[in-house]
Amino acid sequence: MARGAVLPLATVAWASASAGRVLDGGAYQESLSWAPRLGLTIALRLDALSLLMLWFVAGVGALVLLYCRYYVERDAGRLAALLLAFAGAMSGLVLADNLFVLYVFWELTTVASFLLIAGRGETAEQRRAARQALLVTAAGGLVMLLGFVVLGQEAGTYRLSAILSDPPRGGLVPAAAVLVLVGAFAKSAQMPLHGWLPAAMVAPTPVSAYLHAAAMVKAGVYLVARLAPALAEVGPWRPMVLGVGLATMVLAAWRALRVTDLKLLLAYGTVSELGLLTAVLGIGIRTAALAGAVMLLAHAAFKAALFLSAGIVEHQTGTRDIQRLSGLGRRLPVLFGAAALATASMAGLPPLLGYLGKEAVLEAFLHGTVLGDVNHPAAAVLVLGFALTVAYAARFLHGAFGGPPGRVADPPRRPEPGFVAPVAVLAGAGLVLGVGYAGTAAVANAYAERCPAGPSGPYALSLWHGFTPVLGLSALSLLLGGLCHAIRRRIGTAAAVPRLPDVQGGYDRAVAGLDRLAVAVTRRTQVGSLPVYLTVVLATVVLVPGAALAVAAPSLGSPPLWWSPAEPLLAVAVVTAAGAVVVARHRLTGMLLAGAVGYGVRACSSCGAPRIWRSPSSWWRR
Repeated sequence: MARGAVLPLATVAWASASAGRVLDGGAYQESLSWAPRLGLTIALRLDALSLLMLWFVAGVGALVLLYCRYYVERDAGRLAALLLAFAGAMSGLVLADNLFVLYVFWELTTVASFLLIAGRGETAEQRRAARQALLVTAAGGLVMLLGFVVLGQEAGTYRLSAILSDPPRGGLVPAAAVLVLVGAFAKSAQMPLHGWLPAAMVAPTPVSAYLHAAAMVKAGVYLVARLAPALAEVGPWRPMVLGVGLATMVLAAWRALRVTDLKLLLAYGTVSELGLLTAVLGIGIRTAALAGAVMLLAHAAFKAALFLSAGIVEHQTGTRDIQRLSGLGRRLPVLFGAAALATASMAGLPPLLGYLGKEAVLEAFLHGTVLGDVNHPAAAVLVLGFALTVAYAARFLHGAFGGPPGRVADPPRRPEPGFVAPVAVLAGAGLVLGVGYAGTAAVANAYAERCPAGPSGPYALSLWHGFTPVLGLSALSLLLGGLCHAIRRRIGTAAAVPRLPDVQGGYDRAVAGLDRLAVAVTRRTQVGSLPVYLTVVLATVVLVPGAALAVAAPSLGSPPLWWSPAEPLLAVAVVTAAGAVVVARHRLTGMLLAGAVGYGVRACSSCGAPRIWRSPSSWWRR
């Protein structure tokens, strides 16, 4: 496992070595001819956004592989290989500069995710969760592919950089934008397509930390961020990303207050934060892009750290149910300190990176967008979402580490330093990047500068902007979140939090209905008769091209009856042999006659017909 971390670390080193040119506004580009006659090229491009993604995809991947050395007890080689395959696919996705190449890597991440969630498929729960993730994300990917085709046709190119430099407008571009967003929403677990992400928590904790906190679920957010500079002005784009994103942020955060499983709580928190990222990065304005880039980094660091800390708690105590945990903060002080730092970043406390991102987000919605009358209502929804985030962050920390000592399923064993180190590194990164915000701003600005400035002018990251309305809203979210947590603790039971409708039941009913439909169709079509099957195949082959030819016949003119005197004789032979096949009683005879039909047709096509025959109105090509 530890040796497997070398590859992602090498990726981090390469990306860091290339950072100077990229942050100065340049880009690295490579292309490899794939299918020249079809115009397909594997085009890769490293720019500011892909650099940002590469850093945390590879960096978190390396730390997760080091963590696996202590967590994984069997099938370590298989898990490491799949994690590396996923990291490679994700790296290709963020570097792709061609829509079709992006789609190929997009589906490779889906396949790798399926294998990682399913594991060995030893339990029905694992198989069910893996199948749900595959169906939802692959179906969304197919819808997205259709959007890519329409977008490429309207733009006249499938090169992403060309589309961004000269965005298409009008025509079918709005339809393409809707189709692409559906695929992005499915991949980033936006409501109501989010059910697969909480279900995927049956996967091992390293898989949850990497795929479902830092990498895979960011693919949809990355696609929104990548296309927003070009498509944000397209009619349905902003209403969709804002409506779906903000609703997901609030509703998923509310769901996180009900659950008692640490990983499930973090999963709903991830869905909520992905909704925030979708809304912010989808606006396509400089301040929002800056805020989204900072939140991308912050979320990858604190959420991966919290998932890994939940895994250590479960590994050392035998449970991750907060109703059975108490007093771990005193027993595991180093882990508690790292988890508290990551939780504080998630709640948006200064001077951590999450605080910088939260202030930039509030600034973008309060002053820096082009949403008009929607600005202030959207900012109010954001404050509510941030308050609920504070509440479930406090619930996680208190549930995992708070309470009096001694009331725990199994007495916790002290984890090895190497086990806790990845959590400490990720949590510390949130502090370092927050205090050293100048370096963070350099990376985030390199991406944000490609977006329009917006009505409020430039915004600079800082830990202190003075006593501003944004600071007041940030403080208000902390106060409301703390109050919500206190009331929640006083009430005590999860049932006291009103239950929201669950999409899992709808997914189960949809799959069951599809199964029934498949059974009904196959019962009537798969009758076990070879003649019936061959008749269907033959009718399809004859009718589909035949109908197209009949429609086009008036414009083709009248070709001659034959080009060679031998053709009528061969035609008679072909028809005779074909008729004899039907009445032949022996298979060998039928095979020989079918061969005669084929040879006769080939001989007819080789007779003296010209290669191109010009009719009065068109070319007749053989």
